[in-house]
Amino acid sequence: MQQADVIVPSDGELAAQLAEAAGRILLAVRDSALVGGKALGKAGDHTANAFLIEALTHQRPEDGLLSEESKDTPERLAKDRVWIIDPVDGTREYGEIGPDGPRGDWAVHVALAVGGKPVLGAVALPGLGLVLRSDQPASLPPAGGQPRMVVSRSRPSPLTLGVAQALGAQTIPMGSAGAKAMAVVRGEADIYLHSGGQYEWDSCAPVAVALAHGLHASRIDGSPLVYNQPNTWLPDLLICRPEYAGAVLAAVRDLEEG
Repeated sequence: MQQADVIVPSDGELAAQLAEAAGRILLAVRDSALVGGKALGKAGDHTANAFLIEALTHQRPEDGLLSEESKDTPERLAKDRVWIIDPVDGTREYGEIGPDGPRGDWAVHVALAVGGKPVLGAVALPGLGLVLRSDQPASLPPAGGQPRMVVSRSRPSPLTLGVAQALGAQTIPMGSAGAKAMAVVRGEADIYLHSGGQYEWDSCAPVAVALAHGLHASRIDGSPLVYNQPNTWLPDLLICRPEYAGAVLAAVRDLEEG
């Protein structure tokens, strides 16, 4: 009996399939009602991470791998292609029940950096039943009037609030980094500015998706975002509609110099 050919998915298909499948796993863990609170977040992180690591190791054994939930090793630094994942971006939101039921502002990030550049990404929003992909970009919705800026729902930074005031922007509190970035991609917001520090896995997939959709993405001084670095800390991030990039960067500069 002839063995069927093994279909190897493209990088884009792989990222999207993994993000979507990890999201289903996370929803099943949450809906089981066997754990709650911090234990739920820990269980979700552990379970989704184990799946993603096993799948990527099997599908792309020659590539490097960086995950929030796995011990980092220096081997990835010698690789040109490195997968950067966050099994649950927004663990607090994942485990919370809001007034309208379980929160939806959390995400799963699966990204591929090549030569330090975020070339491909998929961001799943399992609570909303969505996966946004860099290899299948959609047209940006038309911009509205007053700019809308997504901010941390618990601890927006003084710089972020200062920029919002300088631009006359409406602020929209929201949970995870991925949820904020995808709100801009989906046209629900115009600007996502973060100055409180993140790690590479917090932004790599959202940045890849944002860039593919024609958005601006950079550090808040305008310099490029570089990934697969020895130190995975990224101090700041700007994702916004391109027509707002100049004004946001100028406002940041004025506030930091003032």
